[in-house]
Amino acid sequence: MPRLLPRLPSASRPLVLAALAATSLLAACGRGGGATPSPRGETARATFTTAQGQPAGTATLTSLGERGVLVSAQLQNLPEGTHAFHINAVGRCEPPFESAGGHYNPAQRQHGFLAPNGQHNGDLPNITVRSDGTASAEAVAWTVTLRGGDAPLLDGDGSALVVHAGVDDYRTDPSGNAGPRIACGVVQR
Repeated sequence: MPRLLPRLPSASRPLVLAALAATSLLAACGRGGGATPSPRGETARATFTTAQGQPAGTATLTSLGERGVLVSAQLQNLPEGTHAFHINAVGRCEPPFESAGGHYNPAQRQHGFLAPNGQHNGDLPNITVRSDGTASAEAVAWTVTLRGGDAPLLDGDGSALVVHAGVDDYRTDPSGNAGPRIACGVVQR
């Protein structure tokens, strides 16, 4: 499994750690006016396909209550290398996956762990795909819930998990300069 913190130049790591700590603290303090978040342990799933229609793996999203959602993915049929991985705002995956909308961002922030006014609720660490086209990824999306709260993934139009062709630079708005979308999975109960 990849680390929860992406590989960054050592000078950038304190900034990312501070951003993650602040996000975690905000999540631990609870959310504002939304309904009660889904209970800890509730799950949703996403089944990925590539832009060419090949199966590309699955993800399980597990509620951590008010502390976010754990995203665990097992991916396949992807090009080797490092790729951006995001939660997108709409639960649709019609190639070339623009139907999934922009990054999930109900807080209306800028993209990226390193952005001064970031991050999107749907920003996740990059994933690394092995030479056999597979990847295992696990990360916590600290500021979302499956249901309820201020940033529910299973809202009226749903949400999707998206893999990009390139690397997320963690600062370029709106998508980290990550390139085209190469795989997508709709988040479903």
